[in-house]
Amino acid sequence: MTFSILTFEPTTKTLAGASATGNLCVGGWVLRADSCAGISASQGTRPSTLWGEDVIGQMADGVNAADAVVNVVAADEGRNYRQLAALDTKGVGGIFSGSENLPVVDHIVETNLVLAGNILKSNRVLSTMKNRFTNSSGEIANRLIDTLEAGFEVGGDRRGLMSASILIVNQALPPLSLRIDYHEAPLQALRILLTKTQELEYQNWLSQLPTRSQS
Repeated sequence: MTFSILTFEPTTKTLAGASATGNLCVGGWVLRADSCAGISASQGTRPSTLWGEDVIGQMADGVNAADAVVNVVAADEGRNYRQLAALDTKGVGGIFSGSENLPVVDHIVETNLVLAGNILKSNRVLSTMKNRFTNSSGEIANRLIDTLEAGFEVGGDRRGLMSASILIVNQALPPLSLRIDYHEAPLQALRILLTKTQELEYQNWLSQLPTRSQS
């Protein structure tokens, strides 16, 4: 019921993710991140927020994303109804896609990039998202929304969309967590919200906030 992208930019040490779904509150259910450890997307027909938090904890302890995913899902008897993606600060990705997330469950894992989707309308969704993201440039937040739009244009969630979110963390910057919890056109609403955060007054306020690199 959800499609997500996770990415790591080695030059800026930025972890970023975006998700959209045909259910409510995708930002609260799916995305988790720690600028020192990694980023995760825990989703599926019966998603587990515990998975997302636990895999971040393992990466914070030095376990790479691929092994962390294996460790987290192994003991869960409901794992076939869930999907977990993770990406660590070395660009290593991990994924588990439960077999019961039908009709189409899919994933792509590459260095610095993980895409995951379930209850998709088409098996073209993630490949189209990857092509849009890897062939784009500019600010990461705009690229993420462009990528979600690309997935939606070729089918996305088979039920349509209700919510969308992006999450960006960097030790030198305040986190950016934008959520559209319910909207008839959540991707459009997410872009409007992002545009508001890019206005000078808001950016000036952000520049005064503490960051991890300052502590």
